Amino acid sequence: MESSTRAKPISRKMFWVGRAISGAIVLFMVFDGLMKLLQVPEVAKAQAQLGWPEGQGIGLGFIVLVCTAVYVIPRTSVLGAILLTGYLGGATAAQARIGSPNFFFSVVMGVLVWAGLFFRDDRLRALIPLKQRRA
Repeated sequence: MESSTRAKPISRKMFWVGRAISGAIVLFMVFDGLMKLLQVPEVAKAQAQLGWPEGQGIGLGFIVLVCTAVYVIPRTSVLGAILLTGYLGGATAAQARIGSPNFFFSVVMGVLVWAGLFFRDDRLRALIPLKQRRA
C-alpha cells in the first residue's frame, strides 16, 4: 500500500524553476561568504555598522559557505535550507536591531531558499502539500 503523503513527480519545468531559484541563492551566498572571508573593506564597514566586532566576518563567511554547501548537496538540502534560514534570520535580526529597512532583503532570501527547494524536491512537497489531495 502506497503512502498518501507521497507527492506526484515534478514536471521538468518546475524542477528547472527550482534549480534557477536555488542557483541564484547559492551564487549570492557564496559571494557573501567569500567577501566576508576576504575581509573586503566595504563588507567589514557594513558589519561594523551592524555591531559585529572586527575580524568576526571570517567566521561568518565560513559558516555561510558551509551552510550553502550543505544546501547544494541533494541528500542534505533540507538541512542546508534550515541552516541558511537560521543564518538569514540572524541577518534579519541584526538589520532590524539598527532600524535598517534592509532587513526585508534577508527575509526574501530566506523565502527563496525554501521556494527553490520546494520546486525541485518532491520530498519537501510531500511534506508540505499546497493542494489538498482528494480521497
